[in-house]
Amino acid sequence: MPATLRRGSRGPDVVQLQKLLNQKVVPCPNLTADGDFGPRTENAVRMFQTQQRLGVDGIVGPNTWAKLQAGGGPTSPAKPVGEPAWMQIARREIGVRETAGAAHNPRVIEYHGATSLKATTDETAWCASFVNWCLKQAGVMGTNSAAAASFVTWGKQTAPQPGAVCVIYNAAAANSSLSRSGNHVGFLVEETPNAYVLLGGNQSDSVKISNFGKGKWRLKAMRWAP
Repeated sequence: MPATLRRGSRGPDVVQLQKLLNQKVVPCPNLTADGDFGPRTENAVRMFQTQQRLGVDGIVGPNTWAKLQAGGGPTSPAKPVGEPAWMQIARREIGVRETAGAAHNPRVIEYHGATSLKATTDETAWCASFVNWCLKQAGVMGTNSAAAASFVTWGKQTAPQPGAVCVIYNAAAANSSLSRSGNHVGFLVEETPNAYVLLGGNQSDSVKISNFGKGKWRLKAMRWAP
């Protein structure tokens, strides 16, 4: 079995990984098989792990390799049963990230346009802007606010399910690149015993699937569209 791979890995095993991800992930991530395990490859790994109900960490270890190397084509649908339209839209945005330096990614600025703040930089915290934008694209009214906490009372309370709008809080995250308030909002991929797995914006400065450990992050709200 090939070696364990993670972001930063390079070489022929990564080429094999990228080819398998293009075959197995639905929809196809269209990775370039260049042997460089970068953010797009990591996001594709996370999507594959989610679809295969593996632990979602973006690392290709024995369990992930075993699923990738199993025979046949894609074994999961493009979306889990019952996944809402806004979640499908959010998945298509995976890989969007802030532009380094003085420039700003126009896509992130577009997300901000879905709120009353209408920030003009990608350095302004944009997790709530991303959620509002995805909801708007799906024809659902969001909060029109760039504050993650605005979703605490939005819509209606729900049990954990894919696509739920999940608001979490970590006091230690306040005034960080992720959040000034310590609040963060994203779409729930799954809840595990130890983490909230969220698809969201402004996660490591990008749209991606990330684990938020329950040891540090407290759930404030789990909401669904009104």
